[in-house]
Amino acid sequence: MGAAVSTITITGPGFVVGFAVAGLGVLVLLVAGVRRAGRSRRRTVRVAARAAAGATALVVLLANALVGVNAGLDYLRTVGDVVGTGPAAGVGVAQLLLSRQVPATGEVADVPIPGSVSGFAARPAVVWLPPVWFARPRPQLPVVVLLHGTPGRPADWVDSGGAADVADAWAAAHHGVAPILVMPDVNGTYTADSECVDTPGSRVETYLTRDVPRVVTHLFGTAPPGRAWAVAGLSEGGTCAVVLAARHPALFATFGDYAGLLGPRTGDTNGGVADTVAALFDGSRAAFDAHDPATLLARPAPGLAGWFEAGDADTDPAAAARRLSAVASGAGTESHLVVVPGGGHDFDLFSRALTDSWPWLVARVTPAVPEPGPPALSSRCPCRAG
Repeated sequence: MGAAVSTITITGPGFVVGFAVAGLGVLVLLVAGVRRAGRSRRRTVRVAARAAAGATALVVLLANALVGVNAGLDYLRTVGDVVGTGPAAGVGVAQLLLSRQVPATGEVADVPIPGSVSGFAARPAVVWLPPVWFARPRPQLPVVVLLHGTPGRPADWVDSGGAADVADAWAAAHHGVAPILVMPDVNGTYTADSECVDTPGSRVETYLTRDVPRVVTHLFGTAPPGRAWAVAGLSEGGTCAVVLAARHPALFATFGDYAGLLGPRTGDTNGGVADTVAALFDGSRAAFDAHDPATLLARPAPGLAGWFEAGDADTDPAAAARRLSAVASGAGTESHLVVVPGGGHDFDLFSRALTDSWPWLVARVTPAVPEPGPPALSSRCPCRAG
């Protein structure tokens, strides 16, 4: 596929309207074809024409619906993202490890991280490495772990969330230096919803706290988990980030929650606790409480700090961000809250949240860098606390 075609934007109103008009044109031609076939004396021709028209019409309508939903979520933004030639179609890890040339920008790689301890059957992670990592001797860099949501995949943070762009811009302004980005799988499949907890069939929490740190530190020679590691995520991944950091502060001293809910949920709202207890915790309310962010953050946690960001049009995540930030602050935990007016549950919000929190995240995992505060007030973001 040509580079020009692969970069065509498919979430803008022009493409969506054009696709709908093209679909309407196809339907008009189908109707005309069925009418012509209806004048045939052969019944089999008429039946076949109607069946083919019906099937084609169904495909056209489904395609238009998918294009509309994709545009609404601002998910797969280009043709290249759809066919797998987007930014996250990176090089292999072996090629990175053998490279001895410092690139001008960061490099994206697909990195299989087996569930050796957890047994979790994970899809390959996506890793972004800053230019300075390629220098010799290799520096011990900090790590920011970015978690996707459901439905989703590890590449979402690069293809739709702009994470590599944010990190590249930072590296360009800091002599090629930036944290390593690690984007692991949290669900195993596109539509699964693990909420990053251990269940009998999917030990995702163990995967993220044992397998991922072991492989990443071994392959890339990073700083050890702890103060130099942060975890952040979007939607389900945001909830995961809070829970992982609060339960494992010795691994992740910093977290970013971008539009997560009040805690692990099998649905899309802050309700549904009973269903979640049954589906994810084998009916154990004690196990659920042990993963409840409000309960975890109410305990003093020296050294832990978090960033909450959500859009005020995204009702349940916004309510969750306000409540959890207040609980954390009340317990003495450093907490920053950003509520974006008009912000929804989409990649515009997720990308903005990463951009807003990035300088703070870097400062947290790199203690030598002076720590900036939250972003300055703007017309889009007058609601901030923390």
